[in-house]
Amino acid sequence: MLACQKFHFMLPEGLHYLNCAFMAPLARAVRAAGVVGIDRRATPHLIRPRDFFEKSDLVRCLFSRIVNAPDPNRIAILPSVSYGLATVARNVHATSGDNIVVLEEQFPSNVYTWRRLCADRGLILRTVPPPPHQDGDRAVEWNARVLTAINRRTAVVALPELHWTDGTRFDLERIGQRARECRALFVVDGTQSVGALPFDIQRIRPDALVCAGYKWLLGPYSVGLAYYGRAFDDGTPLEEGWITRRDSEAFADLVRYRDDYQGAAVRYDVGERSNFTLLPMLASALELVLKWTVPAIQEYCRSLTSEVTQTLRERGYWVEDDNWRGAHLFGVRPDQAGNPAVLAERLHARHVSVSLRGDAIRVSPNLYNDAGDVEALLDVLAD
Repeated sequence: MLACQKFHFMLPEGLHYLNCAFMAPLARAVRAAGVVGIDRRATPHLIRPRDFFEKSDLVRCLFSRIVNAPDPNRIAILPSVSYGLATVARNVHATSGDNIVVLEEQFPSNVYTWRRLCADRGLILRTVPPPPHQDGDRAVEWNARVLTAINRRTAVVALPELHWTDGTRFDLERIGQRARECRALFVVDGTQSVGALPFDIQRIRPDALVCAGYKWLLGPYSVGLAYYGRAFDDGTPLEEGWITRRDSEAFADLVRYRDDYQGAAVRYDVGERSNFTLLPMLASALELVLKWTVPAIQEYCRSLTSEVTQTLRERGYWVEDDNWRGAHLFGVRPDQAGNPAVLAERLHARHVSVSLRGDAIRVSPNLYNDAGDVEALLDVLAD
């Protein structure tokens, strides 16, 4: 098992940062890559045409290894999850009366996109609610409700692997199979899972996977990544940039305009994707994730949280069944007498950094946490 990697980060002593689902701290190596990138940008005469492409290609290769995507060119470089989902929405084939399936209290970026598409095209947004959290089979039943909601008029199934408020896991293999049976696009927001929970493109077979880079991928803000499958090979991007056109590597020939795009998902890259500060930082972060390996990260988080969650249940708090959540993210709900907002304030006062999402206190450790951090959490919740 991996040892604690706190020395790779710059978190202050006395802070119990159990909040990676909010934003990962920058590792020292990631920060250093950003500083080098800023210095390089200060001397643009040293930037060569190939520098617009090489780091992008590296990032695609690194991310494709993390999610087991055979072709790195199926990875697009994005500024945000909302951008990646808007790209999907632009290429959805649906007619009035078709429906889109999402989860209740899903992350807003993965709801507003579909609300707009439904309004514009006369589609129906199907929001699948969970059973009460006191229900012992809550996750099983919620998954079953998702499967029931998908039918022959479903155009898109858009959901995360883990719910962002409490970590409830959804069986992507079964849901994806049901989506394919109904010829619906299967779109996964991997922001709260990819990088900490193993994800296999070839096993899950999503049509699109979109991830922010600044959480479990340990990267900087304002850069993300997406996988687009064959359903998007001939699609229309949001932008008409020069760098996503065929043979754009030849700068002298850019005056000879081309209508054909680069292969696979590269057509969906954001303009100015060759950010000389953010891409080196993201590449450094992805290299750390690959060095530590996602299964080892998940196992380390499990070693920190398995006893903690059991203790919390014994004290009357609700935590999702261990078989139906990731070890790196879980929501804590007090009993009816407890107030999540008051508990969150107490945690903050004791320098325990967590997030209040919905009616759950969201706890999300990573490799920089140790037993002292989870003990501090338990001490406050014991009060």
